[in-house]
Amino acid sequence: MTLPTHQLFAMALAGLGSLASIGAQAQNVEIYGVIGAYVGSVKRSGEGEGVRSVNSGGLQTSYLGFRGKEDLGGGIKAIFSLESFFRADTGEQGRSSADPLFSRNAWVGLEGGLGRLTLGRQTNPTYIAAGQLSPFGISVMFAPLTLHSFVAAYGSNIVGDTVWNNTIQYASPEIAGFKGALIYGAGEVAGQEGLANLGLHATYRRGKLYAALSAQRVRVNVSTPLPVQQEAVLAGAAYDFGKFKVFGSTSHTRIEGGRRNRLVDAGLSVQLSAAGSFLMEVARSNIEMPGVPETHRTTASVGYDHRLSKRTDLYLVHTHDKRSNTGSAGTTALAIRHLF
Repeated sequence: MTLPTHQLFAMALAGLGSLASIGAQAQNVEIYGVIGAYVGSVKRSGEGEGVRSVNSGGLQTSYLGFRGKEDLGGGIKAIFSLESFFRADTGEQGRSSADPLFSRNAWVGLEGGLGRLTLGRQTNPTYIAAGQLSPFGISVMFAPLTLHSFVAAYGSNIVGDTVWNNTIQYASPEIAGFKGALIYGAGEVAGQEGLANLGLHATYRRGKLYAALSAQRVRVNVSTPLPVQQEAVLAGAAYDFGKFKVFGSTSHTRIEGGRRNRLVDAGLSVQLSAAGSFLMEVARSNIEMPGVPETHRTTASVGYDHRLSKRTDLYLVHTHDKRSNTGSAGTTALAIRHLF
């Protein structure tokens, strides 16, 4: 008998909750996550009528996570992470019905003085870097850099999901502010051992400066082999001046024999008070297709984020979107987010 997904989800949560309770003495297990929801109107350039709705997420996609580690001795720890997206507006599991149970992360590995080695379903480091280079973070609703790079409705310049299946990832320890990561996602197609995703990433964090460089090759989208591969490079930096923080980045993508994208992005966050911050960001993509005139897309977001506590904030965001040869459109949302 096959159980519905929501029943499997409930059983998994109950089992993991028991595990966290029973195993707390032997290992460090945490339950954590984010729940957020917004009310507003969503419309993108080139679309028809806007949609007024209450939706899950906003600045962060809602998720529930379990992570733990066990000291194995000799400076080595066993580690794991299980994270599931969910929709706060409907109570459903996943970002959509296509998501697996643990759609955000599902990996296990070892960690020590030489770094971390993990195996499983893992968040794409390019997506993580993009979140550090935007005042709107990793938002798939409001961050122009993320919208242009990963969201299909905005063009999805970088092919593939924000999470890769069947991966092996090595992350180095921090050395003088530098950290590196190498991720390999096996295509798992018989007779095509070379059909795999590959990413090489580096970050530098020292004082008020953060810089990142990510390069990746995508040959498999989730679990579907692509007819041609895509190469993508993202580079950028952020500097915190105290009362305000500036962000800048660029990305270049190329699909074999086809589309090319060049993106530039700039952002600013200004601390207006102990609790409130003003956020602003704009991204512009130039899209080249063989035999077709170059097209452009410009997306800009402005917002105000007000912290009610260390874990809870309210925010208001407006996003303006314009594609070549189509009318402009806007998305406006009022939202609440709680971290636990």
